[in-house]
Amino acid sequence: MRAEIEKRVSELETEYRDGQRMLADLEAKQADLQQTVLRISGALQVLNELLAAENAS
Repeated sequence: MRAEIEKRVSELETEYRDGQRMLADLEAKQADLQQTVLRISGALQVLNELLAAENAS
């Protein structure tokens, strides 16, 4: 019985480490994506302002 419990503890520790690693990777990807969306938003704003200025002339 003890060997089974120790084996399960080991398996769960491995799964936990893997999950922590995946979570860190996803958080990094999320931060990168947020930066990309922010840059796109800024570019859209500038281009729309240029179009509006051109239409006003």
